Amino acid sequence: MESLLAVRPLHPKVILVDVNETLLDMSKLKRAVTKAFGNKFAFKQWFGLLLQYSLVDTVTGSYHPFGSIAEAALDMAAEKLEEKCLKPDKKREIVQLLTELPPHKDVVPGLEMLLDLGIRLVAFTNSPRAVLDEQLRYARIMQYFEQGLSIEASQRYKPHLDTYAAAIQTLGVQPQEAMLIAAHGWDVAGAMHAGLAAGFVARPGQELYPLAPPPTYQGKTLVEVARQIIKQQAS
Repeated sequence: MESLLAVRPLHPKVILVDVNETLLDMSKLKRAVTKAFGNKFAFKQWFGLLLQYSLVDTVTGSYHPFGSIAEAALDMAAEKLEEKCLKPDKKREIVQLLTELPPHKDVVPGLEMLLDLGIRLVAFTNSPRAVLDEQLRYARIMQYFEQGLSIEASQRYKPHLDTYAAAIQTLGVQPQEAMLIAAHGWDVAGAMHAGLAAGFVARPGQELYPLAPPPTYQGKTLVEVARQIIKQQAS
C-alpha cells in the first residue's frame, strides 16, 4: 500500500483508538511479570519481545494469536534474563491479566470529550476480538465505542499498512476521514504512513519514532489530545 503522508485529515469521521497502554493501565501486569521473574527488567524485556515477534509473524507471512506470542515471549524473556522459565499455568495466568486492566484516569473524560464532537469511536487492537471485548467490559468503557476491531481479519499486526486499510474499509471511510490515537510511536508512524491523521498519548516510557513524521496531535493524556482535536474541529 502506497504511503499517503501528504493527506492530513483534520476533521475525521472516525477515530480508531489503540487499547493496550493507550487506554488501559498495565501497571498490574507489569508488577505480575516483575514478581514472577524476580527481575525489575522483566516486563520491559517481555513486552518488547512480544511486539518484536508479532512483527516477525507479519513480515514472514505467519500468524499466531497475540496471547500465544505473549506466552512464547515469556520463555524468550527468561532466556535473555537468565532466569527460570515460568510454568505453563503461570504463563497463562500472566497473559490472562491482559483482560483485567483498569483504564487510565484520563480515559473516560477524554472519550466523553471526543464523543461530544459526534465523531465515531472504534477500539482497534492487535489482540483477538474476544480478548478486546473482555478488556473493554472489565474496564467499563465498552459503551464509548461504536465497535471494536482486531487485526485478526487481516492476520497482520500493526503497524503493517494493511491493518489500517482493513480497518477503514470495514468502517466505510477513506484514509483522510480517519485518525488513530495511540501511545506507541510505531503505531502512530504506521497510521500516518497509511494516510490517517494521528494523535500520540505520551504515556510514561513511551516515545515517538524520530525518523517518522510528527503526529497531528500529541499530549501527555487523552484529555490533552482531545482538547487539541476539539480546538481544530472548531476552527
